[in-house]
Amino acid sequence: MKKSLVIFGVGDIAQLAHFYFNSDSEYQVVAFTVDAAYLTKTNFCGLPVIAFEKIGEHYTPDNYEVFVALSYSKLNAIRKEKYLLAKALGYRIASYISSRATVLNEGRIGENCFIFEDNTIQPFVNIGNNVTLWSGNHIGHHSIIKDHCFIASHVVISGGVEIGEQCFVGVNATLRDHIKVGEKCVIGAGALLLSNADPEGVYIGLETNRSKVPSTRLSHI
Repeated sequence: MKKSLVIFGVGDIAQLAHFYFNSDSEYQVVAFTVDAAYLTKTNFCGLPVIAFEKIGEHYTPDNYEVFVALSYSKLNAIRKEKYLLAKALGYRIASYISSRATVLNEGRIGENCFIFEDNTIQPFVNIGNNVTLWSGNHIGHHSIIKDHCFIASHVVISGGVEIGEQCFVGVNATLRDHIKVGEKCVIGAGALLLSNADPEGVYIGLETNRSKVPSTRLSHI
């Protein structure tokens, strides 16, 4: 029998969590929850939506687990807050790890992690709590990703990298081996990071500019 799960959130990420947990995990989603101030619908994905303030009246910690399906807003602070609140209420916190991910780190993955398909997690990697790894990332051996981080798609984290809490790493970023990224850093899409990053740093990749030649004048396309 599958475990019963309540998802915090009613946005795109919550809808994805509903799909992944129901189709590829030991869990069955039974309801959604949001803060009462944001309770604008009573049904989502065909399931009830209840106020988080009243979750214990409907779904007790003894019989239900929780997953917080939120994005990286405010450097993951909102997801962190709701994750800690659910824990404080006594709920066990689920993680989703895709069966299509390559996970070789002996399960050193924390709570409320959302690990999509085609991630490669090499041996001796440690992944903290409340970490999202979108699809297609490479997490190199002996690396550490601390709590409350969000790693977007097709990121290369080389061996021995340490990423501090509440960091965001954008699509196609590359981090060289044996560097440290301080907490609350933003590594932008396509960035190449070759040395340590101080806390609260912002590292932006170069944008591709439009050519002066229009596409209609390209002779080989």
